Amino acid sequence: MLYKKFLQKIENDLKISGAGDDANPEHDRYLINNKNYQKVLIKNIPYIFTCDKDEKLLCKKGFSIEIEAGVIKKVFKAKDINQKYYDLIYDASKRGGVIVTPGLINTHAHIHMYHLRSAMMLDEGEGVDQAIADMAVWQKSDTDEQMAYASVADLTEQQKFGITTTLTQGPSFNAHEAAARATHHNLINAVSAVSNSRPSNNPEMVKKIFEKKSEYFSIPAVSLHYLYKTKISELREIKEMIDENNSLLTFHMAESDFVVKQTLKKHKLREVKLLETVGLLNDRSIASHVLHVNDSEIKRMAESGMGIAHLPTSNTIHKSGIFPIFRFMKVAGSRKISLGTDSVISKNRLDILTEAYQARLTHIFKRTLKFGTLFKMMTSSGANVLHMPQRGRILPGMQADLAFWKIKDRGCIPYDEKNPFSLIGNMITHNGRTVRDLMINGKFVIKNRRHQLIDESKLLDSIQKRHIRMRRRSRKID
Repeated sequence: MLYKKFLQKIENDLKISGAGDDANPEHDRYLINNKNYQKVLIKNIPYIFTCDKDEKLLCKKGFSIEIEAGVIKKVFKAKDINQKYYDLIYDASKRGGVIVTPGLINTHAHIHMYHLRSAMMLDEGEGVDQAIADMAVWQKSDTDEQMAYASVADLTEQQKFGITTTLTQGPSFNAHEAAARATHHNLINAVSAVSNSRPSNNPEMVKKIFEKKSEYFSIPAVSLHYLYKTKISELREIKEMIDENNSLLTFHMAESDFVVKQTLKKHKLREVKLLETVGLLNDRSIASHVLHVNDSEIKRMAESGMGIAHLPTSNTIHKSGIFPIFRFMKVAGSRKISLGTDSVISKNRLDILTEAYQARLTHIFKRTLKFGTLFKMMTSSGANVLHMPQRGRILPGMQADLAFWKIKDRGCIPYDEKNPFSLIGNMITHNGRTVRDLMINGKFVIKNRRHQLIDESKLLDSIQKRHIRMRRRSRKID
C-alpha cells in the first residue's frame, strides 16, 4: 500500500533520536519498572475534570487512575500502593501538580493543508468563496507525499495542544493513514468522494478503501467538500456505502450564502431537504459550519441526530457568518455540538482551547456559553458526534486518552481553590497552551513536553523546505 511507502520515509527522516524519558530527569514524574509498559498508575492527581456517562461535569480531587492495556480500569482514591505491581507510575502531585482531562476531540480538520500556513494569510482574504478559489491553485502543486508530511506536522501540533482524536477530511487517504501511524493519533480518515482539489476522486475509489478497512490504523470515512458539487446519483451511492460499512459522512454545510444558492441552482433543493431526499439526514452525518439555515431546518437536523462541528474562528476569519448555536440548543441541547480547528489557513494555531474561547466570544452578545458546556464540546460531545463512546471521558472501561496540564503555569494560576471548576475557565480564557504530557491509548506520546515519536526539529526543517518547493511549483502553475 502507498501509505507504507510514506510511513517508511517519515520514520527514516523524522524518528526521534534518544528516549525522551531522561530529557530533564530532575523534573521527571515517571517511575518506570518496564519500558514496554501495560499496567500504569497515574497517582495523586490534584484535579481530574471529566463528564460522567450522563454528561454531568465532575471534578475529582486527589484521585488516581489505573490503566491496563490502554484501558482505564479504575478511578479511585489511592492509599497503600504496591509500586512493583505497575510497569509505570506517574506522580501527578509533584511541583504543584497537574490537571488531568480527557484527551480533547477535534471534529473537523484538514490535516493535509499544513504546508499552506503563510501561503494564504489569515487576515488578507475577501471571504470563504475567494479562499476556496485560492486554495485550489495552491493544491494543484501538492503531492501525496507532501500531504503525508504536512499531516504529521498538523497532528503533532494538535497533540501538543492536548488533542488525541481528530476527524480529518481531504483527498489523500494514504497521506492521512501514514501520519496517523507515525504519530499514534486516533484519526477518523474521511477521504473525499467528490473533491474540490482532486477531480479524480470518486465514490468507486472510496469503496476500494473500505474493502481493506481492517488493515488500517485510522478509521475510514467519507467526505464531500460541498453538497452542491455532488450529483444525486453519487449521493445515493455514498448512502449505500455508508450503510454497508457503518461509516461516518462529513461535509461543509451552509457555509456561505453562495453555497446555499448553488445548491438550489443545481438540485432545486436546500441542503437539509437534499440530505433528507437521499437518506443522509441522520446521526452518521457530521456537518461543519452550518451557518445559513432556518428554524425548520434546525429542527429537522436536531431530530435526525446529525452531528455539528462548530468552527467559530474559521467562520470569523472568512467572514462566513455566525452559527446559530442557541437555536440548536433550544431543540436538541448541546450533546451533538462539538468544536473543530479547521485548517491552518482558517485558524492561527491548531488549539481547541482557543477555539472554545472564540466560541464564547462569538456568541456572548446573545448569551454566555458556560465553561462547562465548552468543556463538553471539546470532550464528551465530540465523542458523541464521532460515535466514539469509549473516548472523551475518564471513566472505567474508557480508552486511556489523557491530557496532563501543569497547574503552576501561566494561565492556570491564580484560581479559586474552593471552586476548582474555575480552572476550566482559566484554561479556556487565559491558557491555550501546550500540555506537559499526553497519553493516547495508554501510551505516552508526549513526555516532559517532548514528543516521543517525532523529532520536531527535523520535522520543522522538512516542512519549511517542502513549503518553499511548493511555492516554486505554484508560481509555475500560475
